[in-house]
Amino acid sequence: MIENRPGLNILAHVTLILGVVVVAMPVWVAFVASTHTATDFSSGTIPMWPGPHLVENYRTMLDTGLSTSGTPPVGQMMVNSMIMALSIAIGKICISMLSAFAIVYFRFPFRGLAFWCIFITLMLPVEVRIVPSFQVVADLGLLNSYAGLSLPLIASATATFLFRQVFLTIPDELTEAARIDGAGPMKFFRDILLPLSRTNMAALFVILFIYGWNQYIWPLLITTEPQYYTIVAGIKRMADVVDGLPKWHLVMATAIMAMLPPVAVVIGMQRLFVKGLVETEK
Repeated sequence: MIENRPGLNILAHVTLILGVVVVAMPVWVAFVASTHTATDFSSGTIPMWPGPHLVENYRTMLDTGLSTSGTPPVGQMMVNSMIMALSIAIGKICISMLSAFAIVYFRFPFRGLAFWCIFITLMLPVEVRIVPSFQVVADLGLLNSYAGLSLPLIASATATFLFRQVFLTIPDELTEAARIDGAGPMKFFRDILLPLSRTNMAALFVILFIYGWNQYIWPLLITTEPQYYTIVAGIKRMADVVDGLPKWHLVMATAIMAMLPPVAVVIGMQRLFVKGLVETEK
């Protein structure tokens, strides 16, 4: 029997509301700032209600960008970020699924060692290996290219581990039945493992897409031509003004637009994302 305690319900709702306010307040301030002009912030006070320049500011960033910072229009930077995020997410899922499939279903010498060699790379994020990674990308002539933005970040030990755990939960009887029916390794992978891993793939796609979209150090390091700037690195360049003050109203408009694709991915794939995180039985 579940007891109805109004006091606890009120406390829970008050806590949730406070949490939402704390999380949403910076977003609200950024949105309000994006609807005003630069002079509205010269007094040192931040307006808390939207102004009349919303359409003007967003149109300026979408059409021409902020020329004083050397960045292209926001639309082009968002396309670059989209290409990078999709390449990283899809590449990580494909490579991780194939590597986990090989480790679980193929018997070859040192397969356990191979898995742990992959897993130990968790201790080597891109920030740790950024100098050798930059040297390799530069030697291959991949600076200022989509391949240079994406390829060094595609390998994922975390996704390999998660898919390995998923494949280990699949009954051996299913594998034997597929073998009796004459299914080869790739047919078993395509017709059985892929459908069973759909929700896990969706959950990983959301996480990896946001990971790729929010990359900052790597794009800032290897891109020097404006046509390859990503949106997150572009915001940093807009805020760094040598002579004069940053145009914060335009920077905030860019920040708001940069939030939209990740939010759309999370909302659009919410059901599969939650199911992929909590599903334990196949």
